Amino acid sequence: MLSAVAVLNEVLDTKDPQAVIEQLTDSPLGFTNMDQDNLNRYADTLIKLRGEALAKGQEFLTWNDVQKCIDTVNVQVHEEHERIIAIAEINEALNSGDHQQTLAALLLPTAKLTGVNSATAKHYHDVLQYTKQLLRQSSGDESAVLWLDQIQEAIHTANQDEEEALTLAGAVADINRMVAEGDSQNTLQALQVPSAGLKAVLPECADTYQAELAQRQTNSATTGSTGVWVKHCIKDRYDYYYNLETGQGTWEEPEGFEHNGDHLTKEEIQSAVSSVSAEYNREQLWLANESLVTQLQARIRGYLVRKKHAQRMEYLRQQEPHIVKLQACWKGYKQRKMYKDRMNLLQKNVASVIKIQAVAKMWKAKRKYNQRLQFFKDHEKEIVKIQAFLKANKARDDYRTLTGAKDPPLSVVRKFVHLLEQSALDLQEEQEVTRLREEVVTKIRSNQQMEKDLNLMDIKIGLLVKNRITLQDVVSHNKKMKNKKNKASKDDLTAGAKLGIKGLNKSKRRKLEAYQHLFYLLQTNPPYLAKLIFQMPQNKSTKFMDTVIFTLYNYASNQREEYLLLKLFKTALEEEINSKVDQIQDIVTGNPTVIKMVVSFNRGARGHNTLRQLLAPVVKDIIENKNLGINTNPVDVYKAWVNQLETATGEASKLPYEVTPEQAMSHEEVRSRLEASSLALRSATDKVLNSIVSSLDNIPYGMRYIAKVLKNSLHEKFPDASEDELMKIVGNLLYYRYMNPAIVAPDGFDIIDMSAGGQLHLDQRRNLGSVAKMLQHAAANKLFEGENAHMTPLNNYISQTYEKFRVFFQSACDVPEPEEKFNIDEYSDMVTLSKPIIYISIEEVINTHSLLLEHLEAISPDRNDLLHELLQDLGDVPDVETLLGEGAVDPNDPNRESALSQLAKTEISLTLTSKFELLEGDDKDVKTLMTKTKKLIVDVIRIQPGETLPEILETPATAPQESEHIRIVARRAVQDAQTPEGLKSSPAVLEDSQLPLEQKKRKILRNLRNLEQAGLVATSNKYQDLINDISKDIRYQRRYRQRRKAELVKLQQTLTALNSKTAFFQDQMNYYDTYIKTCLDNLNRKNSRRSIKLDSKGEDKGSKKSKPQALKYTAARLHEKGVILEIEGLQTNQFRNVMFDISPTEEVGDFEVKAKFMGVEMEKVQLHFQDLLQLQYEGVAVMKMFDKAKVNVNLLIFLLNKKFYGK
Repeated sequence: MLSAVAVLNEVLDTKDPQAVIEQLTDSPLGFTNMDQDNLNRYADTLIKLRGEALAKGQEFLTWNDVQKCIDTVNVQVHEEHERIIAIAEINEALNSGDHQQTLAALLLPTAKLTGVNSATAKHYHDVLQYTKQLLRQSSGDESAVLWLDQIQEAIHTANQDEEEALTLAGAVADINRMVAEGDSQNTLQALQVPSAGLKAVLPECADTYQAELAQRQTNSATTGSTGVWVKHCIKDRYDYYYNLETGQGTWEEPEGFEHNGDHLTKEEIQSAVSSVSAEYNREQLWLANESLVTQLQARIRGYLVRKKHAQRMEYLRQQEPHIVKLQACWKGYKQRKMYKDRMNLLQKNVASVIKIQAVAKMWKAKRKYNQRLQFFKDHEKEIVKIQAFLKANKARDDYRTLTGAKDPPLSVVRKFVHLLEQSALDLQEEQEVTRLREEVVTKIRSNQQMEKDLNLMDIKIGLLVKNRITLQDVVSHNKKMKNKKNKASKDDLTAGAKLGIKGLNKSKRRKLEAYQHLFYLLQTNPPYLAKLIFQMPQNKSTKFMDTVIFTLYNYASNQREEYLLLKLFKTALEEEINSKVDQIQDIVTGNPTVIKMVVSFNRGARGHNTLRQLLAPVVKDIIENKNLGINTNPVDVYKAWVNQLETATGEASKLPYEVTPEQAMSHEEVRSRLEASSLALRSATDKVLNSIVSSLDNIPYGMRYIAKVLKNSLHEKFPDASEDELMKIVGNLLYYRYMNPAIVAPDGFDIIDMSAGGQLHLDQRRNLGSVAKMLQHAAANKLFEGENAHMTPLNNYISQTYEKFRVFFQSACDVPEPEEKFNIDEYSDMVTLSKPIIYISIEEVINTHSLLLEHLEAISPDRNDLLHELLQDLGDVPDVETLLGEGAVDPNDPNRESALSQLAKTEISLTLTSKFELLEGDDKDVKTLMTKTKKLIVDVIRIQPGETLPEILETPATAPQESEHIRIVARRAVQDAQTPEGLKSSPAVLEDSQLPLEQKKRKILRNLRNLEQAGLVATSNKYQDLINDISKDIRYQRRYRQRRKAELVKLQQTLTALNSKTAFFQDQMNYYDTYIKTCLDNLNRKNSRRSIKLDSKGEDKGSKKSKPQALKYTAARLHEKGVILEIEGLQTNQFRNVMFDISPTEEVGDFEVKAKFMGVEMEKVQLHFQDLLQLQYEGVAVMKMFDKAKVNVNLLIFLLNKKFYGK
């Protein structure tokens, strides 16, 4: 049996009712009282019971549990059968119509109905009958019976009706009683009782309700009986009987029932209330709409009046013909009489009438004229605005036609040719630009010299502090520096105007013009200078670039010269990359000449303000932040921590003082401080980076353009180089070479204002150096590793910053070409008012001349080149005295050489002109002929109108036109007489401009025939090409005036900055004077027995000391020391045949290095110790010497320090 029970439990777990039924019927479990009709109920109940048992944690259903479940189902089925029988009896009792029988059926226990009250039997019967009726109607089945829930609902409804009926009857009885008492307020309160169920009860009608209800009560009392029962109809279906004395009610009609006639029913009360309320509402409605009623009455009366008027008008219309005849006869009679009287009067006074008419007409005409004139006076401003708008609109349309049309008509061009005329303001501005340009160039050269002298003074004072030189050397240099300054302030740029090259004789004039032609050719043809730069040794080329080249281009003081200088930079950079760059990294590891020149120029006077605007705010924030302390060296952090501990405790620390970076990093405090420094470093770096990235437009155009040229040239030579590599090279130029030094040493590049003798604190320099190092790594995408391994957590930041830099570098290279930027072409020089002027020293003229002759074959191999012709015109290189003039220096002067050397620095101004254009009397040159013809055409069309050029040239000029032309020519001659020499037009142009109008026309026709033969113009289009060129000249003249105004502002700003820098240098000189004076005072106190003579003789005697001997090393020895890395074209085993002599010169810090091969002197070079220190500062590890030997800069500095300075 247990196994059978277990099987049954397993079947129950499947929840399959059919399987459960089969198990119950077929298994030998022996369950009793099983009914085959209830098998499904057994199965469902057992499955449910099994689920509940499992939920309670019961593993099996026992046999007793199953048997109990079967018995429970049997009981439930039996009770359901009993209830069905009881429901059937209830339906049969309803069919019988006896409410007592229905009550008996409802009270059957098997029905299990609740809330059955014997007193309500009659109402139960009625409600159930009504429910059954509705069920039959809705279902359409006459045999439909009520179910248990419907019967229970009907009982509940009947009980509610019992309560509502009793409440309603009581409320109606109260109303009748209150009406009988006669108190209207009590009656109102009774009417408002919710149980009464009355509607539309208004408090305002309380008295009316009382009267109306009392009247109806009285009327009912006269006709009705006086019983104690009243009948109410509930829900319009059921009768309810209420006993007024006992307050009880019943659904069954009482024996001997007689309705109380005095008692008003609910329906009667509601009818009375509704009628009273409706009457009250009607009255209020009339009162609220009294005005509308009045309007209605008025409209009705108006209608009646209009109707009467319409009838009258209809009568008149019917009689209209007769009325018209009567009126016409009478009016005609009156008009004829008036006309005859008027005509008689006028005929008698004809003369008077004429006078009156004349006066009246005159008055009306005057009044109209005065009114019109006054209107114009009152609106004079508006009229002027309208006229100005129309004229401006017409002028704009004409100018748009001039600038936008492919072939602007001559009539439009004629309106604007006056813009080509040079006014007094143009001359004034040109003079001001020339003057400012001269001052700027002079200031730049003066500041450069002062800066060099001050740098040398820094070195000498440093050497003095280290006992490398004597105080007399410093005093001597200070005196020289002062003498240069005083002499520079007294020199006149026009020195030598009466003597030398600027003397007033033909030969010297030719020499001057030849040099002007030469420098014009060099200025406008960059390949000559680009090739010359790389033909000289590096030290000479650097000096040549710093002086002659920047002088030749006036330090790019205007757009033309900036354009030409950029063309030179581009040509030279392309030449250097093609000839000297073997690997793409040579640009980074080496020190390219052109790159150094570009960076130096853009960090100089012109780029100073830009760099200051770019970096000054963020650098100043870093410097002024007293809480900022960036130190990423773990050893320094460790030592600072140990010092802090000892200071705080007053005891010696047990920690070792000398540790390695790894040992320092093992301390938690060091790591936490490094982490804080890293966070501060990232924050400061972000500020500088954001300032740089957001200031792309502030970077000089020249730097961006050279970056673009550098990128394109490298890509052309190294096509396999990736974009990433090219961007790193661009970053090396824009950030590392241009910006990085200014961040590291802002005081040295005038980024921040420093007082004379002031300097940055060590912590401030370290903070700036850390930020610069971080940005340097980011610009090159160089991650920290090796000795900087402790900074590897910043590598992710380095990569992110590099991506920002990369986008910045790409955007920086996106600039237009100079031709588009400056809007300059080959004809630009022909339409400018003034010729370019440069300010150059005699020494620079001689050096340039000699260098050109020395390297002529390399610069210009073609013998027919223009450069050969110009150099042939100049002849041999002159000496200083030739250019200055005989007698400039006394031949008997013992210091003649020194005086000539000093005079060689005298500056002269050269007005650059081309030898090959605008030659007097020579019209064969097509460009010259074109320019002359355009000038003549402008003069003609300005005076004589016409639709086309042939029409103007063929039409003879009138006398007034000739007179106007003569006045213009005379005015132009007066103006030209007042024009400074440098701004005057050429004699050939002046001669043409003074011709009479008809002669100008004939010359124009002759020139046009020549130009047509050259293919530049055509008669077929009526010389429209020439008109187009004139319109271009007009547009260019406008742009030139705009550029000139901008240049004036720029020159004034530059001059202000230069004056500020001069003042700063002067402060430094004063500071050095004070320092030297203090040193002298101290020396005098210490050596009171000796006197120091500062005159020249004493200085010579005091300066006698042992001169350091020259050093001689073989290349092999220097190779062993690591100074020389390699020599191009020479094997290492041949280094012993190469000898280097290193000897100091008279100038402190300068050395002369001679190279000998097999005892034969090959080359020599000047080595400046300051240049080596600068290279070391810029991080250049390897430099080239003699263009062949690669030298380690750091080891060379060490060797010189050890051998010559005892360091």
